[in-house]
Amino acid sequence: MEKKKGNADYSSEEQGGDRKRKSPTICGTNYPVSIGFIVVNEFCERFSYYGMKAVLTLYFIHYLKWDKDLSTAVYHAFSSLCYFTPVLGALIADSWLGKFKTIIYLSIVYVIGHVVKSVGAIPDVGDNTVHIVLSMAGLILIAFGTGGIKPCVAAFGGDQFEEEHTDERRKFFSIFYMSINAGSVLSTVITPILRSDVQCFGSDCYALAFGVPAVLMIIALVVFIAGSGLYKNSPPEGNVLLQVCKCIGCAIRNWGRSSKHQPKREHWLDWAEEKYPKRLISEIKMVLRVLVLYIPLPMFWALFDQQGSRWTLQSTRMNMDFGAFVLKPDQMQMLNALLILIFIPIFDMGVYPLIGMCKIKVTPLRKMATGMIFAALAFGAATIVERSVIETVVDPPPASTSLLQVLNLAEGNISLDVQGHTGLFPQPIKSYEDPVEYQRLQLNGFKQALTVTLTVNGENHHCVKTFTEEEAYTLIINDDALGVHCTLVKDNIQKSENGEAHLRFINTLQEDFNITVGAKRFHVPVGVGVSNGEFVDRELYSNVKCEGSSRNLSLDIGLLDFGASYSIILKGNVDVTKLEDVRANNVHIAWQVPQYVLLTAGEVMFSITGLEFSYSQAPANMKSVLQAGWLMTVAFGNVIVLIVAEGAGMEQWMEFLLFAGLLVAVCIIFSIMAYFYTYVDPDHLDKMYKDDAGEETEDDLQKSHTDGVNMRTIGESDGKSTKM
Repeated sequence: MEKKKGNADYSSEEQGGDRKRKSPTICGTNYPVSIGFIVVNEFCERFSYYGMKAVLTLYFIHYLKWDKDLSTAVYHAFSSLCYFTPVLGALIADSWLGKFKTIIYLSIVYVIGHVVKSVGAIPDVGDNTVHIVLSMAGLILIAFGTGGIKPCVAAFGGDQFEEEHTDERRKFFSIFYMSINAGSVLSTVITPILRSDVQCFGSDCYALAFGVPAVLMIIALVVFIAGSGLYKNSPPEGNVLLQVCKCIGCAIRNWGRSSKHQPKREHWLDWAEEKYPKRLISEIKMVLRVLVLYIPLPMFWALFDQQGSRWTLQSTRMNMDFGAFVLKPDQMQMLNALLILIFIPIFDMGVYPLIGMCKIKVTPLRKMATGMIFAALAFGAATIVERSVIETVVDPPPASTSLLQVLNLAEGNISLDVQGHTGLFPQPIKSYEDPVEYQRLQLNGFKQALTVTLTVNGENHHCVKTFTEEEAYTLIINDDALGVHCTLVKDNIQKSENGEAHLRFINTLQEDFNITVGAKRFHVPVGVGVSNGEFVDRELYSNVKCEGSSRNLSLDIGLLDFGASYSIILKGNVDVTKLEDVRANNVHIAWQVPQYVLLTAGEVMFSITGLEFSYSQAPANMKSVLQAGWLMTVAFGNVIVLIVAEGAGMEQWMEFLLFAGLLVAVCIIFSIMAYFYTYVDPDHLDKMYKDDAGEETEDDLQKSHTDGVNMRTIGESDGKSTKM
């Protein structure tokens, strides 16, 4: 019997002119010149993606003025969409345009998305509604662009090699993976600097932080097009995903229509045997067994992807001073990409061999379960750090309450009583050098006027002040020849998410002052006047310009530290006294390193092993189906964070603890499922479906004609990580 050919057996002449061309190689090696364009393209594209994403959460909070929960939810909705769209990209490439054209067209969509996103960050283009619309439109286009080309670029690079050059192809994927992480590390260092160190339109320059990634994506597109004359292109060969879905749909329909009189089938997929070959059905059964194991996996990604959202927000409330340099809160994410480059050889050449020497059998599923435990431990560490971080935070007052602290600028100590709050200030209030901390006032409604009784030198004085719920106040008390006075001013108790310090001036002198601190200007009126409050950069201010109505001076106000709120009192011969209303961030950002180390170790054991396991347990032409399922676990993991961020409404440390506990529970379920899983050899199918001569039967070949191609489309970048 003559052996017939499926698509995988077509010669290069039968597959079109592009396959006839043998790509020129580098310096006489077996490496095609064309892969250089592909690697540079990937570096620029990953720089573009991770650079934009690094500053995204802070952009939502500071530019679009969203709260933390909404910002986190939208961040993870975007991340989720980026991992749903690869399936669409694979369908387009395999069923219609081919990889080359798909990369070109969707890269153009990608560039347009970046441009729209950058324009949305320019204040002059419209109001906040316009900025939101442009930002969301840009993110959607970026998600379709990056997700659409994700399954194509690496596979297209693999296509450039001749079939016999397997070692060179494997090394290419390692180089490709290095370019991914190099782009990630550099972009997460550079774009936060562009955001904060470059000022435009009077504030942080988000337009530049998004514009540079847009330029890198344009370069990526130009470089890829520049190599078009060297590429070896394969025509669209039909997508195995469609075949799988059709086969499953056929089985379900036939099973639903079956009657009691029909013979029972061993497996529900066997109801598709009338239309689809047994080999295809057997392959789908193998894939479904692995996909069932994927069900618990999204919880790992729910934790992993919070590096760019919750962990970045945590870092904004920490001390980022390393002496020689000051780290940006959104730069800390680069630690993951840096650590993974270090950990991969350590685990492959050190950890795993040592464990093997201890006669411990390390299976892929055991590695994945251990990776989950490491990720849970990372969130346990994040919980401990968060508990320490919040010690410097003043909790905002809940509904029907307000906060009050007292600043005594009068001569001598005073006693104070607030109407309806007897005993709130039991001790005499000393001078301003020893301020009273915030106390909670219970209000009768949204607003309430309360009488404050002051006892100064044995005499009672009364002042009536109106308090509003959910606000913090300072009551300033001073005396002069006309008597005792009290002034009520609103306070800022919210820490800056940029690590800035909040500053205001209180003037006890008999002249006005205009004070310039950095780029901010403060007007301080005469007679216990209180200036406007402003956020200023964290810095040592030893030569502050102070212009009075009768004199010009230079003030030394010292270090304004991360996240603190200060009141500067001007007194005497324009001396300054600095009060810290809200304490500075006193937990160093280096304390985040353990959680990054644990999470990256978990990624190496979970993500890399998971991809290798998927490949080893899938038939050649079903690998793309499993990669689609793998990417879907990432997408659904981000959906979990989105739901929790918007619905849980709990304190951040409790949320971290919740995620850690959920992952431990999921790990136990996964371990039980893994215990009952039997590893298989997909090549065994070749033996099952061969005739005595070792050839496929006519019936199977006719029905599986479009299924014989080894699809390397969805998610096959390097076989190592989903960081692509």
